[in-house]
Amino acid sequence: MTERYADVIIDIAHEKVDKVFQYRIPPELAEAVCPGVRVHVPFGRGNQEKVGYVVDISAETDYPAEKIKAVIAVDERGMSAESRQIQIAYWLKSQYGSTTIAALKTVLPVRQKQKPLEKKSVLRCLTPAETARAAAACAEKHQRAKARMLEALVTEEELPYELVRQKLNVAASTLQALEKQGYLKIERKTCYRNPVRVTDRREDRPVLHPVQQRIIDEVVQSCREEHPGVHLVHGVTGSGKTEVYLGIIEQVIAMGKQAIMLIPEIALTYQTLLRFYKRFGDRVSVMNSTLSAGEKYDQIERAKAGEIDVIIGPRSALFTPFPHLGVIVMDEEHENSYKSETSPKYHARETAIQIASLCGAAVVLGSATPSLEAYYRAGQGQYRLYEMKERPGSRVLPMVHITDLRRELKEGNRSMFGRKLRDLMEERLAGGEQTILFLNRRGYAGFVSCRACGHVMKCPHCDVSLSEHRNGLLTCHYCGYQERKPGKCPVCGSPYLMGFKAGTEQVEEAIHREFPGARVLRMDADTTRKKESYEKILSAFADEEADILVGTQMIVKGHDFPGVTLVGVLAADLSLNRNDYRAGERTFQLLTQAAGRAGRGERPGEVVIQTYQPEHYSVVYAARQDYEGFYGEEIAYRELMGYPPVEHMLAVLIVSRVQEDGEKLGEKMAAFVRKAMGDVKGLRVIGPAEASIGKLSDWYRHTLYLRHGDYQVLVEAKDRLERFCKEQEQREQTVQFDFDPMNTY
Repeated sequence: MTERYADVIIDIAHEKVDKVFQYRIPPELAEAVCPGVRVHVPFGRGNQEKVGYVVDISAETDYPAEKIKAVIAVDERGMSAESRQIQIAYWLKSQYGSTTIAALKTVLPVRQKQKPLEKKSVLRCLTPAETARAAAACAEKHQRAKARMLEALVTEEELPYELVRQKLNVAASTLQALEKQGYLKIERKTCYRNPVRVTDRREDRPVLHPVQQRIIDEVVQSCREEHPGVHLVHGVTGSGKTEVYLGIIEQVIAMGKQAIMLIPEIALTYQTLLRFYKRFGDRVSVMNSTLSAGEKYDQIERAKAGEIDVIIGPRSALFTPFPHLGVIVMDEEHENSYKSETSPKYHARETAIQIASLCGAAVVLGSATPSLEAYYRAGQGQYRLYEMKERPGSRVLPMVHITDLRRELKEGNRSMFGRKLRDLMEERLAGGEQTILFLNRRGYAGFVSCRACGHVMKCPHCDVSLSEHRNGLLTCHYCGYQERKPGKCPVCGSPYLMGFKAGTEQVEEAIHREFPGARVLRMDADTTRKKESYEKILSAFADEEADILVGTQMIVKGHDFPGVTLVGVLAADLSLNRNDYRAGERTFQLLTQAAGRAGRGERPGEVVIQTYQPEHYSVVYAARQDYEGFYGEEIAYRELMGYPPVEHMLAVLIVSRVQEDGEKLGEKMAAFVRKAMGDVKGLRVIGPAEASIGKLSDWYRHTLYLRHGDYQVLVEAKDRLERFCKEQEQREQTVQFDFDPMNTY
């Protein structure tokens, strides 16, 4: 029988996951030992018995086999939340390709144990009369601080420690002395850091319409079954999907289980948290990158201890170790941010389904513009589909106008605001209504080029153009390189060196020029760097402290502002010009989501889409809010080209210091796959070729693509390539795998 070896983490403490130890699996434990189980193993020179977690199984060892110790026993306490996390890490490594350590760091994101937060109190140990006599004795001895402390305790049995230290000005040494004398006791209570700071608990529960109630009932019923499955809620913007999520989660909590609520952007946290806090109070918390290390650590501990029922957050919140997970809700499931761009390059949707299958939980996906993957699977019967085609009450979808910017330019309008948008903005300002202006990019201006010779200013370290900012600096948004904008073209000497395309700052400046009295808020990567900056901007706009909100993608994702009756989409087709097979889908989703921000209150809304390609099907169907029409046209294109979701794609990115080394490794890998898997019908190997960004921070990039209809065939190809790369002598080269990539390389 072939020997098998277990990679074991001795301590699950998050700062210890960098070290994995290998143990031999005895034949009698062969069936019991698998990733995730707790095992007893001999550790150290004294072979002290310790408990560890198995993170991987292999038939190979990095050490002499005779020196490897054996697993003693499998722990009988069953599967814990930590065990499930280890299983998920193993699954991530297997399905997406990464090191064991990288997968573990993904599911155990809090790296270091944090010092607990203590709440201290000073308690009186004697009767009031005895304490008064002790205070008088201290006063006679001129022990003023002791006397002051005891006098305060005569009337109060307990005082907060901070009040004693700051208001009574009593030193810690004085308190310790009084404690030794038996006059008082310092009580220490460990408490969790809570990042939630919401005080308003008033909730106006809307009356659910029959479609909402039916979805809640059917999903909750599935939660009582052994395999709850995956549910896709396709509801037009403003149809009340959040109320459906709240209703499902409320009933799941009543069953004694917990819920994870995933949102695509940190910017959505505040508004989502507000609605959930009004329903569930202190039993809801958040997990995102703006939290301190202590706050993150405490939310993990609160979840494990069962002190919270709901966690809200972006992709990383998926790994919250709830002991009794009942449902994972994934709002705006179509969003790109649910796909990790670092190894392991997992997708939150597939990972949520895997986690739910381990926990016996349901998965609810929701969107007004579902990803083609989700809608395709619903059509094949893999997901249960629910449709919400109307907004509740008398609210109707907004009226959409398309402005042809080519015609505007011909007729002499060189402003970034078409005439229709300018007229409607004037009406809103006069009527006290709000407007959102959406720009599909960041920065002050795009690339800088010479109008005379066409030379583009590029980063010397990356194969990308530099972006111009208001301070006169040209910046690379990939590596951070900066240089001053030259006065003349460095190639031909022409003075006509200018930036193209508007950025959010430039839009804001144009508003102030054309509408001097308008109150404007800007929301983009530059204005949201500080902690709680999202909440401040969004709450100010929700409180109608501004007339116009200007921003990038983050302002069109799921926000609900009843005062907004006009949405303007500037340069709507910028995203159509990307070299990416998903460009049409992304443009349709962005335009539909942007349009959905208008008319969510009592007043009807209008939308103006400004574009140079008004005839493109993504623009036409977005204006009609017609998802089915768009899906039919887009899925036909994917079927014709063999792109996901019809077929699956594996992108292999080779990064090297020396360009020729990357080319050679790519050619070897392509030849190896063609030979090793040549008998697999339908497997296509494309490349290698230089990546779309051929150089990044002085590293050269090459890509290799594999396509097949069966995802597991590509997983097998990835496994073979991983073993092949191990055998190669790679110097200053790395290989990354990305399944069904969200961006082409």
